[in-house]
Amino acid sequence: MGIYTTNSPDLCHYVADHSDSAIAVVENSEQLAKFESVRARLPKLKAIVVMRPDRECALSGENVYSWEQMLALADETPEEDLESRISGQSADDVCTLIYTSGTTGTPKAVMLTHDNLTFTASQVMTTIGAANQDVQISYLPLSHIAEQIVNVHAPMFGGAEVWFAESLEKLGDNLREVRPTIMFAVPRVWEKIQAKMIEAGSKNPWIKKKVASWARGVGLQSSYAAQRGELAPGTRVLAEKLVFSKVREKLGLDRCRFHATSAAPISRDTLEFFHSLGITLLEVYGMSECSGPATLSTATKFRIGSVGWVLPGGEIKIAEDGEICMRGRHIFKGYYKDPEATAAALDGEGWLHSGDIGELDELGFVKITDRKKDLIITAGGENVAPQLIEGMLKSIPIVSQAVVIGDRRKYLVALVALDETKLPGALRSSGSLAKSMEEASRCEQMQSWVMAQVEDKNRELARAQTIKRIHILPAELSIEGGELTPTMKVKRRVVSDNYAKSIAALYV
Repeated sequence: MGIYTTNSPDLCHYVADHSDSAIAVVENSEQLAKFESVRARLPKLKAIVVMRPDRECALSGENVYSWEQMLALADETPEEDLESRISGQSADDVCTLIYTSGTTGTPKAVMLTHDNLTFTASQVMTTIGAANQDVQISYLPLSHIAEQIVNVHAPMFGGAEVWFAESLEKLGDNLREVRPTIMFAVPRVWEKIQAKMIEAGSKNPWIKKKVASWARGVGLQSSYAAQRGELAPGTRVLAEKLVFSKVREKLGLDRCRFHATSAAPISRDTLEFFHSLGITLLEVYGMSECSGPATLSTATKFRIGSVGWVLPGGEIKIAEDGEICMRGRHIFKGYYKDPEATAAALDGEGWLHSGDIGELDELGFVKITDRKKDLIITAGGENVAPQLIEGMLKSIPIVSQAVVIGDRRKYLVALVALDETKLPGALRSSGSLAKSMEEASRCEQMQSWVMAQVEDKNRELARAQTIKRIHILPAELSIEGGELTPTMKVKRRVVSDNYAKSIAALYV
């Protein structure tokens, strides 16, 4: 069972206490301090193991051990005791608990069995044709089911080689060093790569810009041809030689044959950006409760804007109210110590109710339209899907993040964060005299300039979906600020609470 390194001491206490944990393994003094501060309230916790003790990390505490000391103690355990524990396990026993990252409320503990994980790992690796020559890179929290399936369980099944990034900040350098053949990233990472590429491209001489623009047109045309089962245009070979191969090499993706995104919605703009550069970015959809993926896409079977087709061996259906439901060997056993939540998620026929609203086309491709619980019902009784609108807002080049507000209100508003890498150009274009993100958030010229671009997007929306006013945030939403989960999903309730005054002002 994993725990996020960003968890507060109280949340560490909740997870350790709720899971009845007997041993906590921590990385360093910072994480040790969290457990030591709440240890008096953890009577079942017998020991703490520190993997990388540093100078500030005292191992003199009661039952606090180094990693080496733990291994030495393990050597004293008779082999027959270990064999007895192993032989006593069954495929349907709980293998791990995945604590939901909690965009709302207290995290629930998802019980996944040995069969859940081995089945899912084998189906994923077999479907994408993975082999022991594959190379992957891990950089997301291993507490999250997506990272566990992609970089722990699936590689064990297929024999792939896994590297661990030094940090999220060094991911770009590490990608060029590792040159993975399989690359999984959450939308926010792909968006950051996109922003940096656009910024770098803007500094190229005009001839390079002209060639890149031509190649991107060919690339996007090729991807749409591929999804229809048609041949790519003949100019695809030239675009590959002049542009695509060089882009992939600079990113460290020159060997990569499977590029995937999941864990949160991704805008069509970002998908098409990578497809236009010869990088077939494929959506995967799932949740902790189905051991990760419920649907997936491959380079020979995909639709831009679709999250793919059902995981082989699983089932998917759309309920009468539009909710996506799934069933199969990958579905969890239930929530630990929470029979009421289990009954609400799993019906009598074994269908897991996802909480997502979607569509299933005649070819079996699934499209997510919104979160069931995130649906906004305006004061006028209109049902509005915020994620659709947020995706459109994020296609505005200067907008990095967007959160739509409007439940039980007379119109919709949006909180938007600016892309700091594009701020200098935006300041010039808007005529703003601001010198920072914080100053730009208070600048009337910047406000009017961004709102004008929002109005352009409003023309593509129904009247009830249009954004009437915006508030520019002084900084991007962050994990550290508590506004994003560790996998970078927006905590809508936290954002609404943090900016309650600003939201109220938009309705004055």
